[in-house]
Amino acid sequence: MTKETSDDNFQKDVIESTKVVLVDFWAPWCGPCRQLSPIVDEVAKELGDKVEVFKCNVDENPEVPSKFMVRGIPSLMIFKGGKLIDTKVGSLPKSALIEWVKNNS
Repeated sequence: MTKETSDDNFQKDVIESTKVVLVDFWAPWCGPCRQLSPIVDEVAKELGDKVEVFKCNVDENPEVPSKFMVRGIPSLMIFKGGKLIDTKVGSLPKSALIEWVKNNS
């Protein structure tokens, strides 16, 4: 299941998580973000036992995207043990997204 995270909850949701975490940085006005959103939801369902998946609205939460140098959206980031281990900017097909997450888990 995909969950929302925010500037206030990011530390607890992502950095302190014991699982691998995928974060989708997005905005409601972003066309590619809206296309990617259902794909991220499907990946969350398929890999939910191994990976936590969060979405972070960059318009409502400017601090975290700024801290992690999010310059373009959608931006996908994988965190492991509280550390950022990989980033992809732009939309991905579901198969590529699953492979990328698995390779970084």
